[in-house]
Formats: sequence, structure tokens, C-alpha cells
Amino acid sequence: MAKTIRLTMAQALTRFMARQMVEIDGQKVPFFGGVWAIFGHGNVAAMGEALYHLREELPTFRAHNEQAMAHAAIAYAKAHFRRRAMAATTSIGPGATNLVTAAALAHVNRLPLLLLPGDVFASRIPDPVLQQVEAFGDGTLTANDCLRPVSRYFDRITRPEQIIPAAARAMQVLTDPAECGPVTLALCQDVQAQAYDYPESFFDERIWAQRRQRPDRNELEHAVAALREAKKPLIVAGGGVLYSGASRALADFVQATSIPVCETQGGKSALADTHPLNMASVGVTGTTAANRLAAEADVILAVGTRLQDFTTGSWALFAHENKRLIGLNVQVFDAGKHRALPLVADAREGLLELSNALGTWTAPKDWTENAQAGKAEWQRLAATVTAATNAALPSDAQVIGGVQRALGAEIIVVHAAGGLPGELHKLWQAGAPGSYHGEYGFSCMGYEIAGGLGAKMARPDKEVVVMVGDGSYLMLNSEIATSVMLGLRLTIVLLDNRGYGCINRLQMATGSQNFNNLLKDSRHAVMPDIDFVAHAASLGALAEKVSSIGDLEQALKRATTAARTSVVVIDTDPLVSTEAGGHWWDVAVPEVSDRPQVQSARKAYETALHKQAIGN
Repeated sequence: MAKTIRLTMAQALTRFMARQMVEIDGQKVPFFGGVWAIFGHGNVAAMGEALYHLREELPTFRAHNEQAMAHAAIAYAKAHFRRRAMAATTSIGPGATNLVTAAALAHVNRLPLLLLPGDVFASRIPDPVLQQVEAFGDGTLTANDCLRPVSRYFDRITRPEQIIPAAARAMQVLTDPAECGPVTLALCQDVQAQAYDYPESFFDERIWAQRRQRPDRNELEHAVAALREAKKPLIVAGGGVLYSGASRALADFVQATSIPVCETQGGKSALADTHPLNMASVGVTGTTAANRLAAEADVILAVGTRLQDFTTGSWALFAHENKRLIGLNVQVFDAGKHRALPLVADAREGLLELSNALGTWTAPKDWTENAQAGKAEWQRLAATVTAATNAALPSDAQVIGGVQRALGAEIIVVHAAGGLPGELHKLWQAGAPGSYHGEYGFSCMGYEIAGGLGAKMARPDKEVVVMVGDGSYLMLNSEIATSVMLGLRLTIVLLDNRGYGCINRLQMATGSQNFNNLLKDSRHAVMPDIDFVAHAASLGALAEKVSSIGDLEQALKRATTAARTSVVVIDTDPLVSTEAGGHWWDVAVPEVSDRPQVQSARKAYETALHKQAIGN
């Protein structure tokens, strides 16, 4: 008869989590780096007690905001290239619903995240309990059902033994390259505390290995044939290259074939910016070098990318009449997008087999030389826009240039929303894989500081620099205090353009009147004059404001030797962005308006629509 051990469901779950392992660089480490917890009545008793007893094996971290702690967990997983993950536990009400935004972010970005919100009583005897959402027509519905559409796997644990299959399924999803995403196990609060005789085998240590699917022979033959016929081939490197650990394989493939590469937001840093055939960013926020090639390419090898509209210029960028797309992706859903020739495989294995099958074939020399000339021209343009000037209000690009000159290419730069992703995608010169940490699948304002904290937890040996606008900072800044509390030093560069400058520029570009984006254009009785230095200092950070790019560079050098998190504030111009590079983006303009500016913008929009590859 199998041996059993009597535990509460919460104790069983946490013990199971502590026994899940992975191997990274030959070293066995826990899959879960810890659990973020904000306790409430729905999780403090049973989950709190269980976590306390495993606090050394499975560390518990306290945060100040549920969404932020889940963002930190996501960033931790991203910085580990999905090899490791974290969990987040909350109570049953607003704590649980605060997880929804983070779950959506993890879902879009295909990142592992384990959510453990408390739930109502399975017995229903005390109903309605504090914070319970009651549906008049469905007695099974709870607040946690908000998490269903943004979870790869969702389960509600209404009996203690249900955690056995649920935990196993959760680990399958969290570690599977194709299915990877957020998992929600909604834990009924009475069931958390109920005991059961669990089989000891449930707690056996398990080492999870990364599955590396090799390509189907038939799909490989079609992909090789398409590349052999290409006169102007181009590689689009997505985040899957990094998650697969395929940067070396990509570099070797490019060396063998001489095919130029461009990078999505998720794929940036897959190749070092210094690589001669790395054309850098592609799409709406792309370089002139990459976008010119994308418009001419006859075969596009898309490796590990979702082909989001920012990558494809809303499908108006890849303009070759007879273009062919090869989708090298571990997920079938992505591999066959837009009538691509699917090549369903792990990125590293797929590139290796493509290279072997292509043999000595290389891209035409004139195409490669054309690409390299375009890269050199782009580098000259980029150097111009990132150079320091005497402007009263510097541009985002000039701030980026200052950060790069002061701190180099090997730091981890973290960003998420507003104008910075576009400028950084084009202008940041990434070094090692993972040194560019952009969250642009969900482009979630408020991710930046919490994300920086998670990245620092994953890579404490690295200098982590968060670049954030004032709008995003004001949305979610509480984890500055958490970074100080945990002794995890961040450098935060806060660009204050007094509002939502990026969307204000988009508003202007679509012909609309400046309205409700910049503070000065919003309804107000008194214009706010926010002292960001005092605010950051009140959260425990070192903080200062600088008035020039030169002063910024000096402040950043001081921050790298500071004892705790530093916030450096600089005022920037809300109206200036880098005109070089970029591409049209489909943002619908009203068909009817009495404003001539909108009417003009609508005509330009309709002209641009004709360039889209409909149904392609």
C-alpha cells in the first residue's frame, strides 16, 4: 500500500511546489524562485501557515500591490528565459481581481506565472462571505472567473485531493514551450485548510527539462526549398529565439547563410547590436535599415514571433508581391499565421536543421552588401538623434543616448509603455541576450518598476536600469519601497513630459485636437506640480533631479555605486520623437468629422489601407 502523509491542501501544494526543479547550466535549481504574497482573510490562515513552514525552501516575498507583485513574477520568468517562475497568492476579492491585468500580460507574452488567489467557501455555508461576488443566475461564479480568459489553464480547487491532478497540469503548462502562460488555481478558502492523506510520491522531486521539438521532415523540405529560391531573404527574430536559448544558433545560421536579421520588441538582443547583419528593430518602431529590407524581402523567415501588428506594420510593411513567409515556431497557432509555410519546431533545433539542410547555400552577395550599407547609414542617423544638445527640454532619444553612454550595452534595460518602447527599440544598442527587457506584447503602463524588481531578483549580478515616463510612474510606483526593503538596488530613470506624451502625439497624428493626454490639456482646477524626487525619497529611494544630459550621465554613474535604489528625474519634450525609421500603423481615423485636420487624416488613412495585405 502506498505511503501517505496527512497535510492540508495548502501544505500539500506548497510542498509540491518546493520539489519542482530545473537544470540550468548544469546546476539543479528550484523551478519556483518564490511566492509573492499579500495576505487577506482568503489566504492568510491556511496558505500563510503553509508558506511559513517552507519559508527557507520556498521564499515568500511581501509586496505593496497585487498587480505589481505579479508583474515582478513575470519579469523574473522573462529574465530567466522561462526556465524559472514565481507564484502570487492573494485573498478572494480585490486582491484576486488585481491579478487580471498581470495575467493578461503573461498570457500575451507567453510567460509562466502561477496565480493562487483565494476563493469562496466550497461548502457555501457562510455565503455571502466578505468580498464575494454573487451572480444572480450562476451559483458557481466567483471573482476569480475574471481570470479564465487570461489563463492558459484555470482550475478551482473544491476538494483537497483535486490539487494532485491540478498541480501536475499546472507544471505541464508552465514548463511547456508551446503552451506556456499563466496558470490560475483558485483555492477555496475552506478547502485550503482541509486535510487529506496525500501519497508521498506526490512530493517526489522532479527535474523538468525543456522540450525541444524537431521539425517535421516535410515542413523542413518546403522551408529549405523556399529559402533556396530566395533572392532577398530576411530573418525576423522574435522572443522565441531568446526563450529557446537559440542566440548562438541564430548567429551561426546568419554566419553560414549571410541572411540579414531584424528583431521584434521581444526578440531584441537575440543578436548583439554590433553584429554586422543585425539590422535592429523592424516594423512600426523599426530602423530604416530593417524596414527597407522588409519591404523588399521575397522570403521572410519568422523565428519565434507572434507577428504582432507593430512587427508587420499592420501587414503593410512586407510589400513584395510574391513574398513567402516561413513560420518557425514551437506553437502551431503562430507558425501558420498569414498563410505561412509552417515549420513547427523549437527555434534552436529548427535553425540547426535548416542550416544543415541548406548546406553551402548563401544569400546573394549584393543583397547582403546592400543590408550592411543600410545598417551603416542607420547608425549615423541614430548617433545624431541620441547625441546630447543644449536643448532646454531633451528628447527621449537624447536621454537614451545619455543612459547608453554612461552605462554601456551590458546592463539590463527595462521598459514597457508610452514613447520609450518605440525609441528604445530603434535606438538602444543591446549587448548580451536578455539585456533588453521590453514588455511590449501588452504594453502595460505600470509594469516598469515592478518588472525591474523581478529582473533584478533573477539577475542580481546585473545592473538593472528602469526607464519610465511620468504617466506610467504615477500608475504604479509602490515597488520602489519593496526594492529598498529587499535590498535589491535598481536605477530608475524617470522622464517627465507632464502627461501621456506618446498618445498625445498619436492624437495629433490622427488629426485630433490635443485633449486629455498632457496635463495642460486635461480638465483641471489647478495644474499639478508633482515633486517626483520627494515622492521617490518618501518610498526610501535615493533621488535627484537633473537638468541636462551631461548631468544625467554623471547621476547614473553615481547610482551604480549607491547603497539602494536610485531615481533620477529629468524633464523631457512631449512633442519630439525620432522621425527616422518607423512605419505606418493602422489606427482608425473617424470617417465623419467637422474638423479639417481629421478629414485630411482620414484621406491619408484610406490611402494607407490599400497597402495592407488583406487576408495575407
